[in-house]
Amino acid sequence: MTNVSVYIAASVDGFIAREDGALDWLPGADGSGGDGEDYGYAEFVSCIDYLVMGRNSFEKVLSFGDWPYDIPVIVLSSRPIEIPKDLQSRVESMHAVTPQQVLEQLSARGAEHLYIDGGATIQRFLRAGLIDRLIVTCVPILLGQGIPLYGELTTDIHLKHIGSRSYPSGLVQYEYEVLRRDVE
Repeated sequence: MTNVSVYIAASVDGFIAREDGALDWLPGADGSGGDGEDYGYAEFVSCIDYLVMGRNSFEKVLSFGDWPYDIPVIVLSSRPIEIPKDLQSRVESMHAVTPQQVLEQLSARGAEHLYIDGGATIQRFLRAGLIDRLIVTCVPILLGQGIPLYGELTTDIHLKHIGSRSYPSGLVQYEYEVLRRDVE
């Protein structure tokens, strides 16, 4: 069975980006490099087979310059996207597929652990009942508006608290197991 996890930063009021997609509020976004702490990311990503993200997240990551991922990336989009030539061996796109189809296709390839990233993609996988674990690092800032991490749900999603970690920088990371229930 393939495990599906989310690892993401959010403002205390639950936004993952400003309305225009800007991430300038994240520690280190100003080019300072932040505090050098990776908040468990290297350990988390060391067991990931594929990173699945939406087109908007993919385009945002491309704007960073250097490609930050060493793992294969799947970009979900309802329309064709152009993948830069230097990334074509590490990035592929899937068009008009449901989260369940993505999971089935990647499981058939032998994937044991997927990392889901990006607001709309996370929301779609949550609504489909396919997320097993949420790791959210709360940045001590209130944005007031932006792209929400969770969005609207058709039913409650119950979580089991696994652990919390606080960092000297003021960031607090929490981890939850998503309890499987019938969701739409």
